[in-house]
Amino acid sequence: MNAAQQHLLDTYRAARRAEAAPPAPGTHTVRTAREIREWFRFQAVVTEPGDRLAGRVRRSARRVGRRGRAVVGVARRLVRLLQV
Repeated sequence: MNAAQQHLLDTYRAARRAEAAPPAPGTHTVRTAREIREWFRFQAVVTEPGDRLAGRVRRSARRVGRRGRAVVGVARRLVRLLQV
């Protein structure tokens, strides 16, 4: 059963019970996507710099030693690409 068929079944049941019909599939998709984006932005502000992905990558790269410097450079470029 796909989402449209489930929606029709739920609408039929709601009508039989004299209840409000459920929202159509995809009605709140855009709002949900915005809320997820806002959540990630909020987490970026609240999270300590050392606990963010870039900080964790840099810490682990430093542990590696001399080769870690190259990894730190890659991590910085990755962070620039992933910034929200």
